[in-house]
Amino acid sequence: MLSYEESLKILQETDALIEGHFILSSGLHSSKYIQCAQLLSKPDKASKICRSLAEKIKDSFHEFDLILSPAMGGIIIGYEIGRLLNKETIFSERVNGEFKLRRDFKIKKNNKVLIIEDVITTGKSSLECSNLVNSIGAKTVGYACIIDRSKGSSLINDKIVSEIKLDIPTYTKDDLPEELSSIKAIKPGSRNL
Repeated sequence: MLSYEESLKILQETDALIEGHFILSSGLHSSKYIQCAQLLSKPDKASKICRSLAEKIKDSFHEFDLILSPAMGGIIIGYEIGRLLNKETIFSERVNGEFKLRRDFKIKKNNKVLIIEDVITTGKSSLECSNLVNSIGAKTVGYACIIDRSKGSSLINDKIVSEIKLDIPTYTKDDLPEELSSIKAIKPGSRNL
């Protein structure tokens, strides 16, 4: 497994950790943004992160049938972890603002499902995936991600296994520090399109 420092170095080398003024999909503002697509576009670096996360997942979740990832951010990481752990991997997509299974993907009743994302901040997408799993009569066994930036305050009440935890402050629009309010905000991320 990689150390915190090794994982952080890879994020910085791949430009996955960027600085500026960002409006997150949650609506909160931040001086840092995690763009995992940059990491995942560099397979040699991403494979190190994924192998390390796969080891952590094996240590934490001993039995599950299927990996479910939310589109877009979770698709590649879900696939790669599924490949490493030899688990079927599917993804959910937003249809009219709600996660659904498409492309003939199926979750069987009583399946044990691990939800994998790239980044968890509020946990909204992961929780929506979990609600989808529960609505089918299957069971969510837990959550995993490359980066956990929830600071323990996500909507998810269960354990989150991550490659790295980052404590990046977030702010409401009305509570911006001066250094952020002087920079034009941009909205990265798939929910902001």
